[in-house]
Amino acid sequence: MSINPDIRPRTIALANQKGGVGKTTTAINLATALAAIGEEVLLIDLDPQGNASTGLGIERDEREASTYDLLTGTMSLVDVVQKTAVPRLSIAPATLDLLGVEMEIADQPDRPFKLKKAIAGHLGRNPDFTYILIDCPPSLNLLTLNSLAAADSILVPLQAEFFALEGLSQLLQTVEQVRGTINKRLSIQGIVLTMVDKRNNLAGQVQDDVRETLGDLVYETTIPRNVRISEAPSFGKPVLLYDIKCAGSQAYLKLASELIQREKSLQADSED
Repeated sequence: MSINPDIRPRTIALANQKGGVGKTTTAINLATALAAIGEEVLLIDLDPQGNASTGLGIERDEREASTYDLLTGTMSLVDVVQKTAVPRLSIAPATLDLLGVEMEIADQPDRPFKLKKAIAGHLGRNPDFTYILIDCPPSLNLLTLNSLAAADSILVPLQAEFFALEGLSQLLQTVEQVRGTINKRLSIQGIVLTMVDKRNNLAGQVQDDVRETLGDLVYETTIPRNVRISEAPSFGKPVLLYDIKCAGSQAYLKLASELIQREKSLQADSED
């Protein structure tokens, strides 16, 4: 795929301060699905747990360079990025060193913009991606702020459970604060419902409530609760490589297509 150097990639942060909602699983599999339909994708793992890196087959002893080096300024993005087993998908892996990065850069005035500067510096020399996805930690800390400062938009994985909207309101407030301070262009790309069990009446009620409250922000595509999605990370594979025919893989392919359509609509609106 040839890339027009004048087109800047879309940078999307996947964030939810609540853990266990399928955020990293969505980051891994959405990135894979986008690559599968022809996009050039970079996944930046900014979660100290490094699960996105593990889920794409990057073992811990293979992470000599990581996003820690990126944020501390000791390495550039080109030094950190690794190819994955998925064609057209690369990753900037994470290590537990990220746990200490907040203290290391706390006294630096540009601390929320470390990731943004690293991405900008890389793209100035190597405009080789059409999408950059950032897997944020499940908390609203300096790592997440770096992600939101660097991103064009935020995609929110939301588990179809009783307290879903309660946690979401805090995150949306944070987005508004970020817009007013460090990134005025940040928008809500969308909200995707995860771990949906269609046999569960409560899940259906939650879906209805979320769609009624948030309208078009909510993706039509939902991600089902699917055993193949749960099994895939233990093999170091996204579910699309583990079992392309399962319901989870098909859902992520649909999500990727819907995301691209949304991006085209956003681009068309900005040009009007």
